[in-house]
Amino acid sequence: MASTWKRDFASGLIVITPLLVTVIVLLWLYNRLEGIPLPIEPAPLRVVLTIVVFVLLVFAVGYLMRTAVGSILEDAIDDLMNQLPGLRVVYNASKMAAETALSGTDELQAPVKLEVWDGMRMTAFLTGKTTEDGRDVLFLPTAPNITTGFVVEVEPERYTEVDERVEDALTRILSAGFGESDEKSIQVDVEDVVSEVGESDGGEGDAD
Repeated sequence: MASTWKRDFASGLIVITPLLVTVIVLLWLYNRLEGIPLPIEPAPLRVVLTIVVFVLLVFAVGYLMRTAVGSILEDAIDDLMNQLPGLRVVYNASKMAAETALSGTDELQAPVKLEVWDGMRMTAFLTGKTTEDGRDVLFLPTAPNITTGFVVEVEPERYTEVDERVEDALTRILSAGFGESDEKSIQVDVEDVVSEVGESDGGEGDAD
């Protein structure tokens, strides 16, 4: 009985905590945007106009990056930031995180199990690239930070493809191995129900 209550409480926290964090972040962002000194009233209209201007700015910069001028400008900014001690670490880390969150995982193909030594396996992802000598290029992310990892070149027989979605594999890595797919959760719940039913039947049998 205690294990059931613990499981229900943990399941509730898993659902409620992300919602609370999202609401807190949105409220914090709204309060910051509301405090922008613009001669626009009321405050909600000022927030909406600020968001619209920001979105238009993002699209404008994105369009500029598709041109030759944009590439030159981006390289100039990267060179400038990399010359600043301390700030270059924050700049490169945030840029890598943004690239991974927005487009990096879309390039990952099917997850695979890579056997390294003594039967130990690690989760890696096919990149769709191959080397000149016929080896497949895999991305081996670290846990729980998937923005870092290793690019390894292995022979096709060294890894095993698994019937798993990229999202499920990334969830397991981001949760440091504690995450599980919905199918596993359902299986665990069914096993708990069967176990409880068995204990109930056993108890009645002893009473008889």
